Amino acid sequence: MQSRTPASRTGRPRSATADAAILAATRQALVELGWSRLTLGDVATRAGVAKTTLYRRWSGKHELVVDAVAELFDELELPDRGSLAADIEGAVLQFAAILARPEARSGLMAVVAESTRDDALRERIRSSIVDRQKRLVLEGRARAQGRGELPPERNPEEAARAVDLIFDVVAGAVVHRTLVSAEPADADWVRSFTRVLVLGLAAAESPEGPSGTLTPPRGPETGPEGAP
Repeated sequence: MQSRTPASRTGRPRSATADAAILAATRQALVELGWSRLTLGDVATRAGVAKTTLYRRWSGKHELVVDAVAELFDELELPDRGSLAADIEGAVLQFAAILARPEARSGLMAVVAESTRDDALRERIRSSIVDRQKRLVLEGRARAQGRGELPPERNPEEAARAVDLIFDVVAGAVVHRTLVSAEPADADWVRSFTRVLVLGLAAAESPEGPSGTLTPPRGPETGPEGAP
């Protein structure tokens, strides 16, 4: 969990137990009250702490909700299922399951909407959620490279761009599917999505065919002058 506590602050050290109780109470309040009715006072009552305790850790409910949602995404793990495709399926199914939880859905939608007019909040979302979860992409690529499924990195800058792109594709597709389209990211959808993603990764890593020229996508067989 990341929260803004000035380095110069003195006094008793922060309690991990209190932090956990506050974040759990925040998620509970999101489900029962919704974003608009949630207050730090209500969260403090639910967590059994003084309101001043919250303000020593978070400057307002925006930051508090981001950290409460970020803690849910920190539960994500990359399973080792023996192949890149199987590993991706496992991680995406976990991600979709978290987004299906009412507290994750309402909290994420609310802070993303608020961040459109709050640059500091947008940066907090990036650092607390987005950047932290890119670890899964880094771990997955390294594991796939170790298996020989992907080639080793040729250039650190290209590798960083690839990590950003993969994360954006996965997160964007799953968030849109579950929160915007309100469709289930079930096993069949995840399997189809993973196939498209893995094919794209293979094409991006190996852009040339055996002859050394770009290999176009295969389509229907055609006769002379393109006739079927």
